Amino acid sequence: MAARRLLGQILKDQGAIHEGMVQEALEIQRDRGGRIGEILLQQGHIERGALARALATQAGLGFCDLAKETPQQEAIGKVDLATARAFAILPLRLQGKQLTVALADPVNLSMLNDLAFTTGCEITGVIADEALIGQGLDKYYREDATAAKARMQQLVQELQQQGGKLDLEDKAAMAAAAPVVKLLNYILYQAIRDKASDIHLEPFEGDFKIRYRVDGSLFELEAPPPHLAEALIARVKVMSDLDIAETRLPQDGRIELTVGGRSVDLRVSTLPTMFGESTVMRILDRSVVALDLDNLGLAAAAKEQLRRFIDLPHGIVLVTGPTGSGKTTTLYAMLNEANREDVKIITVEDPVEYDLEGIIQVPVNDEIEVTYARVLRTILRQDPDVILVGEIRDRETAQTAIEASLTGHLVFSTLHTNDAPTAVTRLCDIGIEPFLLTATLQGVLAQRLVRRVCAECKAFYEPAEDVLRRLQLPAAQVAGRKFAYGKGCQTCNFTGYKGRMAITEIMVLDDRLRELILANASIGALAAAAREQGMASLRDSGLRAIFDGVTTVEEVLREAANV
Repeated sequence: MAARRLLGQILKDQGAIHEGMVQEALEIQRDRGGRIGEILLQQGHIERGALARALATQAGLGFCDLAKETPQQEAIGKVDLATARAFAILPLRLQGKQLTVALADPVNLSMLNDLAFTTGCEITGVIADEALIGQGLDKYYREDATAAKARMQQLVQELQQQGGKLDLEDKAAMAAAAPVVKLLNYILYQAIRDKASDIHLEPFEGDFKIRYRVDGSLFELEAPPPHLAEALIARVKVMSDLDIAETRLPQDGRIELTVGGRSVDLRVSTLPTMFGESTVMRILDRSVVALDLDNLGLAAAAKEQLRRFIDLPHGIVLVTGPTGSGKTTTLYAMLNEANREDVKIITVEDPVEYDLEGIIQVPVNDEIEVTYARVLRTILRQDPDVILVGEIRDRETAQTAIEASLTGHLVFSTLHTNDAPTAVTRLCDIGIEPFLLTATLQGVLAQRLVRRVCAECKAFYEPAEDVLRRLQLPAAQVAGRKFAYGKGCQTCNFTGYKGRMAITEIMVLDDRLRELILANASIGALAAAAREQGMASLRDSGLRAIFDGVTTVEEVLREAANV
């Protein structure tokens, strides 16, 4: 078998670049990671057309110039828009049972087998310019909300033709049926297109609900009839390698997908209920989550302080907040910033959510006694500089983390408390001695996520007295200010919100706070002392976001009214 030719060599042979450009790209790749082709594009050394030709040569496939070729309508009709966008392909030609499709990335070749299954055709792939594929999808497909609903109904009708009550043997066959595959692909595509974080498949006695969560709020999709719930959930279980026959016990699994040309992981959880298995898929999409401190929407002062935490030689830094408040995202962004050639980083997580380049990540598995504390003790023998402990749950984990920081390691972790000062008393409550806390704890970040006002439909108003009363603000403090809200538009699904940002409270331990901790001071005394040294509370951070027109009164009251 011939060795696969290097992309840089192919581009040189085609006269698109010279050796110096290749070496420059390789140097950038060693520092930051990424693909050579994309790096050469970013540096302005090649155009997308040249990259597509080189990729075609490397993969041994044909090249198609979409600027000169018009897709056949028969070919377009073979693949629905959701599938075409999910697979990042454009159907070109249909000759008998032979369907030719254009794709941008040879990495996607594996999905051509799925496409052959759902279309009933033999698939031939050719490489084309990614931008032209996207333009072709916009030009040759037309699917608005009405058409999307009609598409869902059409898929449901295909399913119903195979309907009837399923027994176990039929369930496995139904999970592999083409209409089931297409329907689930469509649901996944819609959710990922709308940047959802979770998909819920929920069977009830006379109903079946499909909902997904966007920016922390749930939205309901058009759902198929209740008797088809079993087939869809069985399909999810097959894809995530779960036991399709086991419906009495909870199960957890994982699905790796390529959607829209990018890699997406789904964490799957099933829970037996009275009327079937409730199934939730957590969508882990790196293109949606900004694992960069500059992209988290933090205030400038908060970013500066987090960077000071990252530069510490040793100690413990905690991130606190309820479930779903973005703690893991913030920690990953901090680790990404700390990730350099001269720094060894090891994490222990339950579970590992995102694969971070250049960082050793260890998953917890309680069933075989791979616990936080046990892995943490082993990690110390691996010579790390920075350690991430996914969560401090008990005294043993907290004690081991403290021992790690005392021996010259920088330790990041999360804790479930409402605000930053409460983290101190929480650690004392689980049995950590105050003198150990004062020797190791460097700072605590408490955070919440609030939805951003949609930029497309943002409008302003002058706050009325009842609004100021709810915010407990004097009229003089908001004199001349206007508050923002979203009117609702197609961009934000008529919610008035698009995306989220973090509001934060950062407590940095100084001598005064350490004295109070040693004296077993109350949470109130710690909070007052922290505010004296400059800590802005979650409420203050939320008010600043309101004054800046970034979020609304309702969002801040929902997340930070009682802290």
